Amino acid sequence: MTASEFLRTLEQALEIDPGRIAGHESLNEIEWWDSMAALTFMAVADQELHVEVSGAQLQQCKTVTDLLALFGDRITR
Repeated sequence: MTASEFLRTLEQALEIDPGRIAGHESLNEIEWWDSMAALTFMAVADQELHVEVSGAQLQQCKTVTDLLALFGDRITR
């Protein structure tokens, strides 16, 4: 799966307009990132990429790029 495909899947799961997540945003500066979005991200990561993301890992993430980095080689740019 590409990063772009994952971001589109995440947008669908979060029910936000397509293209709203570009991939470089700071999590603190975007209105859609909240505790429910974090849980949705964890669920999408598990369902789509079979990667378990912990709350501790999410707390370390500051940007959308950091979130994508959690997947290592399971996602392509």
